[in-house]
Amino acid sequence: MSRLLTRRSVLVGSLAAAGAATLAACGGGDSGSGGGKASGNTLKVWTWDPAFNIYAMQEAEKIYQKDHPDFKLEITEIVWDDVQQKLTTLAQSQDFDQLPDIFLMQNMATQKNIEGYPDIFSDYEDSGIDFSQFPESVVNYSVVDGVHYGLPFDAGTSIGAWRTDYLEQAGYTIEDLTDITWSRFIEIGKDVKAKVGKPMLSSQAGASDLIMEMVQSAGSSLFTDSGEVNIASNEALLKSTEIYKQLVDEGILIEVNSWDEYIASFTNDQVVGTINGVWISGSIQTAEDQSGKWAITNVPSVDGISGATNYTANGGSSWIISSNANYDLAADFLKSTFAGSTELYDTILPSSGAIANWIPAGESAVYNEPVEFYGGQSVYADVVEFGTKVPSVNTGVYYYEGRDAVSAALTQIVGGTAPADALKDAEETTKFAMG
Repeated sequence: MSRLLTRRSVLVGSLAAAGAATLAACGGGDSGSGGGKASGNTLKVWTWDPAFNIYAMQEAEKIYQKDHPDFKLEITEIVWDDVQQKLTTLAQSQDFDQLPDIFLMQNMATQKNIEGYPDIFSDYEDSGIDFSQFPESVVNYSVVDGVHYGLPFDAGTSIGAWRTDYLEQAGYTIEDLTDITWSRFIEIGKDVKAKVGKPMLSSQAGASDLIMEMVQSAGSSLFTDSGEVNIASNEALLKSTEIYKQLVDEGILIEVNSWDEYIASFTNDQVVGTINGVWISGSIQTAEDQSGKWAITNVPSVDGISGATNYTANGGSSWIISSNANYDLAADFLKSTFAGSTELYDTILPSSGAIANWIPAGESAVYNEPVEFYGGQSVYADVVEFGTKVPSVNTGVYYYEGRDAVSAALTQIVGGTAPADALKDAEETTKFAMG
């Protein structure tokens, strides 16, 4: 099969909106071009965040240079929203010569870009990379018609992170929050609030991150495998919104108005913990005075849904080889580093907190070292294992449109609208956005 996706899509609508929900790992930066295929032993890369993604690329460069001393990377720092805009512009103008060799893409935007702008991608079918060494749920974000178009990088695997000192005051341990259902979580949350005087967790008002995590943990999605909208009749989604409403009504979850307030809620002792992608650990650990008072476990499962699990994800990103790339060099570089080097992941973990999706990394001594902040728990090895258990679902081409509609519905539900009515409206909104 050709490395270039040759199918053309009649998908319409702006892809720029696909990058609206940037994650905490995204940073600011230069929006200069940095495009065009590099020559010889040099690869051009677009990515963001000097302390995270760029740092990881620089360390990968050092490792690859051990066997390829003339190899170099030219890395251009570009925030995700600008990457998306450049891809949209270049695809529409057919100016593929301005693409770099490699760029980073947020997982939730990948399907839409592949379907809408296929000519900016090379596939990985001739790369020699063993994708079975990555969680299927993550790999599938960038698989179309059985063909791989992205190499998973940072993990978005979700965790439940909890203050063990507050749990102990209420008579609980981290084991009591492990492998439980949401109904049991609510029971514990009521008890903890009564004894400690604090809600269990917080959420940003108008955001649907927690709902989407619940739905995926139950093996469901806002879209069917064939791409049809699956909102109004989605039992897992309906139950998740009902659970969320109960969490708010019982005072077990407090809604805040901004991302900064959300972070402050658990770093400033307002709540007992949080549920989010593991990248939230970096924010948790900014509260240095709380070292030793936290522990990590999996997330509650949705009651009454057959096959519901205690594992889910929120976020993450993948490396893309462009259609303009020096393909053989780009593929070998990525295969030798992000898909083949324990040394790379051992190096970047302590410095940046970048947790691997590459499953063999979890077996290293570094990943199995106890983490003082989390009471000596080997949290990084645990998270890699969690990632292998996350259900694989079809996020769909119109993921962001569906997610935005569900976010609006959630606000209505918290305000008193019947969940079934709000979700019916959300489905109609999503269908309209799909054209």
